[in-house]
Amino acid sequence: MSVRRPWRGTGVLLGHLADVAFADPARGHPVAGFGWCAAALERLTYRDSKAAGAAHVAILLGALALLGSSVQRGTRGGPALAGMMAAATWVTLGGTTLARTGTRLADLLEAGDVDGARALLPALCGRDPAALDADGLARAALESVAENTSDAHVAPLLWAAAGGVPGVLVYRGVNTLDAMIGSRAPRYARFGWAAARLDDAANLLPARVAGALVVVCAPLVGGSPGGALRAWRCDAARHPSPNAGVVEAAFAGALGVRLGGPTQYRHELEIRPTLGDGDPPTAVDLRRSVRLSQVVQAAAAGVAVGVSVVGRSGRRACPRR
Repeated sequence: MSVRRPWRGTGVLLGHLADVAFADPARGHPVAGFGWCAAALERLTYRDSKAAGAAHVAILLGALALLGSSVQRGTRGGPALAGMMAAATWVTLGGTTLARTGTRLADLLEAGDVDGARALLPALCGRDPAALDADGLARAALESVAENTSDAHVAPLLWAAAGGVPGVLVYRGVNTLDAMIGSRAPRYARFGWAAARLDDAANLLPARVAGALVVVCAPLVGGSPGGALRAWRCDAARHPSPNAGVVEAAFAGALGVRLGGPTQYRHELEIRPTLGDGDPPTAVDLRRSVRLSQVVQAAAAGVAVGVSVVGRSGRRACPRR
């Protein structure tokens, strides 16, 4: 086995622990810097066409791949590799910030501060908070906690484990571009097509790993593994996203709540299918979803460490003479 792979696993674990301890970097976040670069490039590349959007995505992700590969190749020695892997993993994770924001929103709802909850909701998702009452805010936040447990924590950990520094950087770039231009807003219907489809592909396996972890971890928060499996099997495929539907349905079934229904974004109203067969979620359910998310995040770290040390052999098929 290649000596680099155990050190990669150490780095992935340290990156997860750094997120648990410190959350996102408070200032100078590299993802924010990437977003600034993407927005600046968009002023040059934007055309109302799929080809222009694909070129925009290719330029940005190609730059990330080159950066990550150069950094990884230039890192000598196992401890140095682990440190670089930890840093790259940490700055791409968002699980602890997600949990803290979900908890804060639950606190506001339980205190009856609907206006405060509306002001906080954009930190979780792109819904129009002005159109939501307390129940709608709880549902929107819970759906975001579920989806981002996969997108902001499980998926980066798995991409870090499988692809090293370039893998996790490119994944976070894909996910950021999807958030920026992958929406159904008229401006991005064609230009953002490539970003949205690439994000779907990048999250195809991680979302299902996240769903499986929800099933396994549900009893640890008083949830139902059978309910999670049933909602996943019966409802996930009806969701407009091939990946968000998996984790949202699994969360709904595990917690015994009903998600989905009319969903108001700033640019349009979507009528989504319902997920799960319980009651609409409340602030109490939102708090439970945060606990479930945290347990799933920890379990995903264990899976990622396992993935990082299992795989290709370090031996050559034809050793040098």
